[in-house]
Amino acid sequence: MSNIMVGLSGGVDSSVAASRLVEDGHQVTGLFMKNWEEDDTADYCSATEDLKDAEETCQLLDIELKTINFSREYWERVFTGFVDEYRKGRTPNPDIVCNREIKFREFLDWAVSLGADCIATGHYARIDNARGNFKLLKGLDDNKDQSYFLYTLNQETLSRSCFPVGDMTKQAVRERARDLSLPVHDKKDSTGICFIGERKFMDFLKSYLPSDPGKISTLDGQTVGQHHGACYYTIGQRQGLGIGGGGEPWYVARKDVEKNLIYAVQGKQHPALLSSSLTAGDLHWISGKPPETPIHCMAKARYRQPDQRCRVSSAARRTIKVTFDKPQWGVATGQSIVFYDNETCIGGGVIHQTYNQDRIE
Repeated sequence: MSNIMVGLSGGVDSSVAASRLVEDGHQVTGLFMKNWEEDDTADYCSATEDLKDAEETCQLLDIELKTINFSREYWERVFTGFVDEYRKGRTPNPDIVCNREIKFREFLDWAVSLGADCIATGHYARIDNARGNFKLLKGLDDNKDQSYFLYTLNQETLSRSCFPVGDMTKQAVRERARDLSLPVHDKKDSTGICFIGERKFMDFLKSYLPSDPGKISTLDGQTVGQHHGACYYTIGQRQGLGIGGGGEPWYVARKDVEKNLIYAVQGKQHPALLSSSLTAGDLHWISGKPPETPIHCMAKARYRQPDQRCRVSSAARRTIKVTFDKPQWGVATGQSIVFYDNETCIGGGVIHQTYNQDRIE
């Protein structure tokens, strides 16, 4: 029996994770983390409701619930970098940084200081321990697998973590929650970035990055519309461009933040939206050391896409080059590319540059 502290978000996944640990006979304590309070109102933030759901779950499971505020750490280590990346014209992924800096650093350290042997979360992922060599595996449910967001974990954090719903499907999780009469069994899954809530993404960014209107042009320089600020948009974006006229929809193909220009193309399959290769840095390898390269493996350049075959070179250096077997759509700098060997997550890095054939985007 282990002493396990489980991060309870007030959602169904973490609630079922806690229930499975209790059923297995562990000494379980729940923790509700508050990570945001800059504009914490009922209009935007569901923290009050989420805490209430976490409390009801703990009462039903007969476990203690602790609360802690990591808002300052989140602001300093996650949010300021998020804003700075957008200011530079990149598209960051704050969930990945939150996992690295808050859930599997601050939360883990805090739990261990209180006597916990390890922490648990409701992530759809699995951990394999082969004689002290820890591997991060995909979740059993391909549609919910969250290993993409966890590629920055290391041997130490994996040795002190567990994912109790990683071997379950989402349907099975909801069915179990319903069988246990958990109050969150039919609660809607949270989507998007936690600190933005239900508001429009651009409206939120404008609070931290002032609007700077400019031109939307075709690749040959013809003005076709106006934007609110080049930093607000991402590669492959279709919504919110406001370009009228008939024909196929328009998509963001390139950005020039210094000149405050956006270049758009018509048609989702336009060649300018495809990247044949990329470079990435800020690398992390879960085993603790880079693989010998070149290697042929699978990769995701964004969360919601099937694994893609690629070739990785120069993994021992600070920057790697990734060449895809088939050009990839809508690859954006600032996002992460994550590598897999079958179901094992090898590691990943942050995309620095993309290449469309021989041209840097």
